[in-house]
Amino acid sequence: MDYNRAGIPLIEIVSEPDLRSGVEAAAYAQELRRIVRYLGVSDGNMQEGSLRCDVNISVRPVGQQEFGVKVEIKNMNSFNAIERAINYEIDRQIAAIEAKEEIFQETRLWEENAQRTVSMRKKEGSSDYRYFPEPDLPPIEVAPTQLEQWRSELPELPQAKRRRYETELGLSTYDATVLTDDRTIAEYFEAVVALLPKPKAVSNWITGDIAAYLNNHKVKFMN
Repeated sequence: MDYNRAGIPLIEIVSEPDLRSGVEAAAYAQELRRIVRYLGVSDGNMQEGSLRCDVNISVRPVGQQEFGVKVEIKNMNSFNAIERAINYEIDRQIAAIEAKEEIFQETRLWEENAQRTVSMRKKEGSSDYRYFPEPDLPPIEVAPTQLEQWRSELPELPQAKRRRYETELGLSTYDATVLTDDRTIAEYFEAVVALLPKPKAVSNWITGDIAAYLNNHKVKFMN
C-alpha cells in the first residue's frame, strides 16, 4: 500500500462548460496554477502530480440547445497535453457525428506517443461518477463576514497585478505577463522599481539579463 499522499488535502475546482477550445482550456489551467502558487497553496508542478487536470468535452451542431454527450479525459499532466488532447477529441467527436456514429459517455486517456485519446472505461450515469451527496462530508456554510475577511487577507492576484503593471507602470501586455507569472519575480521587480523608478528598463533587465543568467546556470529565482 502506498501512503505517500496520506494527510495531504485535495482541492477540486470544477468550471462551468464555458470553454471552446484547447487553447482556452490550457490558458485557464495556467491561470489557476498562477493563483495557487501566489497563494502558497501548492507548487503546482504538474509533472510531479501536485496539479492535474481532467477535461470534459462534448460537441453539438450549431443551433442545438442541449449539450452533446460528454467524454472525459483523465489526468492531463501538462498544459500542452491539455490543448492537444482537447483539440483531438473535438475533431474525433465531430468526425463520429458526421459519420452517424454514436458518442458514448466514457473516460478516455491521452496517449502522448500516438497523439490520440483511447477509451479507458464506459460510464452510464450519475452513479458511475459518484454524483450523489457524501453523508460523511456535510456542506460547510461560511458567513459573509468571514468571506470578506479572507478576501481582505488575499495578496494581489496575477490578473490584478498584470492590469496594474499595464495601466500604472506603462508596461506592455507581454512584459506584464512575464513579470507576474511568478510571485517571487513580481516582488523582486517591484522592489527594484521602488529604488529605480524606471519600470520598462527594470523589466528589460529582469526578463533579459537576469533571466538568461538563471537559465544558463539552472538557478531558481529567489528573493
